[in-house]
Amino acid sequence: MQLIAKLIQVLPVQTGMGKNGEWKKQDVVVETDGQYPKKVCISIWGDKASESVLQIGNMLDISFDVESREYNGRWYTDVKAWKVDLAMPSAGGASQGMPEYAQQTPPPAPADFGGGDSADDLPF
Repeated sequence: MQLIAKLIQVLPVQTGMGKNGEWKKQDVVVETDGQYPKKVCISIWGDKASESVLQIGNMLDISFDVESREYNGRWYTDVKAWKVDLAMPSAGGASQGMPEYAQQTPPPAPADFGGGDSADDLPF
């Protein structure tokens, strides 16, 4: 799956030792764009993203997998990034990190099935 979102928080790096050696996990919180923005916490394992990419306000292009697992009768869901790139460099000012969409032409006007009778304007 893929998501383009604005980085709003970088959580502390977590490290540890496992059977395969040392591991490193960086959790970040991103916010989607749109009428109803959503915040998503994404885990980045290893060195999948550089510090220069993980700057607050950057728009990130994140490729990720969603995985759930059961533990003691409860289900837990992880969002794990496998690739993190800069979608668009941050721009200064009030629109920092907000995408600039290309000017699009409006869709064509709906077809007029005209019957001329305004009291019964249903097409069937």
